[in-house]
Amino acid sequence: MKYLMRRLAFMLGVLAAVTFLVFSATNVIGDPLFNVVGFYVSVDCDAVIAGEIEDVIGTVAGTGIGECERVIEAREKYHLDDSLPVRYAHWIGGMVQGDFGDSYANQMPVSSIISERLPKSILLMGMSLVVALGVSIPWSVAAAYRANQPLDRASTAGAFGLLSIPGFALAIILFYFFIVRWQIFPSRFMDDNIFSRLHSLVLPAASLGIPLAAVYQRLLRTDLITTLQEDFVITAKAKGLSDRRIMFRHVLRPSMFGMITVVGLNMSALIGGTIIIESIFSIPGFGRELYVSAIRDDITVVLAGVTILSTAFVAINTGVDLLYSYLDPRVRRAG
Repeated sequence: MKYLMRRLAFMLGVLAAVTFLVFSATNVIGDPLFNVVGFYVSVDCDAVIAGEIEDVIGTVAGTGIGECERVIEAREKYHLDDSLPVRYAHWIGGMVQGDFGDSYANQMPVSSIISERLPKSILLMGMSLVVALGVSIPWSVAAAYRANQPLDRASTAGAFGLLSIPGFALAIILFYFFIVRWQIFPSRFMDDNIFSRLHSLVLPAASLGIPLAAVYQRLLRTDLITTLQEDFVITAKAKGLSDRRIMFRHVLRPSMFGMITVVGLNMSALIGGTIIIESIFSIPGFGRELYVSAIRDDITVVLAGVTILSTAFVAINTGVDLLYSYLDPRVRRAG
């Protein structure tokens, strides 16, 4: 229990630091009011309302009290006249209650954007992880059984080949053959039912999962070969246990430690890869929305996206640490 509490406290500390840094950076670069009130943001509205000037020549001619009231109202709504720590406190307080604010670009609640687009990205990442693990584990077992034999050498060459191909390049290749040329999969995301969603995400999931499978295969193969040389494996063979039983009951589990850690660390690559893959395959997911929002300086959406993604990344790695401690109790004692 103490180990769990320490890990949770560490996770909350990391999230607080990440969200504050991102909030500070996004509020220092540019003016968030520009997307709300446009060029009127550059007007000295206090002077306009006080009657000291009627407009701003050379900036926004004809700016009146009505436009300046919009600017002041927007400043109050988004707490932009407060100091940075106070604005962060307002934002984090609303976020804890599920209120991510409104999008600067289209004035929609960010929570509505998240609820609409995030499930598609989660489904894509889940399918990609299934592809990566489903390919890498049997691939590693087959290579470890025949270490340094022709099959193992061929699989090594194939793994290095996949590692050398960027994910977006593999996505373009798959898109050309399976969508443009053979027309096996749809050219856009289909959201009619769960089966159409899964069918639409097969190629994007393969584009993300197959390169990761090559990473996992290289690591797991090495650990399996090392474990197969342990004394307890020799003893199990002497007892007459079958190779399949030895591999899946005695060898695979202790060989998974390194791979489990790498799976957690590679979640950042998986999350970042969705942004590119969703753009290539026209998937209306949250990764694509985050990319578009970053281009148009829609800060509230970017902040919500970074918060969700960083929370997911830290939570997954915390879960990996807990799983690791379950598999090897020495981790709890060392922590």
